Amino acid sequence: MTLDTEGMVAREIDDRAATNATLTSVVTRMRFAASPAQVWQGLMFYEEIGRRPPAHLRLLLPVPIRTEGKVSEVGGEAMCLYEGGHLLKRITRLRRDHFYEFEVAKQALSIGGGMTLSGGRYDLRELDDGTTEVAVATRYLSTKWPRWFWRPLEKIVCHWFHRYLLRSMRRAIEST
Repeated sequence: MTLDTEGMVAREIDDRAATNATLTSVVTRMRFAASPAQVWQGLMFYEEIGRRPPAHLRLLLPVPIRTEGKVSEVGGEAMCLYEGGHLLKRITRLRRDHFYEFEVAKQALSIGGGMTLSGGRYDLRELDDGTTEVAVATRYLSTKWPRWFWRPLEKIVCHWFHRYLLRSMRRAIEST
């Protein structure tokens, strides 16, 4: 791994670290009392989380501040600002009212003592009762060893963050 001028972990991984890293994907689902079109609009224009994360998340993860940039088309980029650094997300796939997928093009943020985010996805699925299930997925590489010990802990923390993010989005979408 390399460090940038502020001492943040850069996204570039050397060959040795990449060989020892394992790609993990974590998916969390939540129901929204809104149509897929309403959720989509909220998702595309969602910029910041109104409440500070709970103490357990502030201790384990960087605190999100806001997002800047355009994420409404493939190739669009968004800078996600956190206390202590940022991520640059680039949209790789998108289908209005259904899903958008992104890669992390740059990580200047220390996460979990050696985790490197690689991308994620938001999926929207209309349910029979007119509500929408939103599934958020995060993909990351981790060199923490032994994996049998660290993977379950990383997944728990990832689910906590997803729920925090989804609840915040749901409050904003359902209040409009």
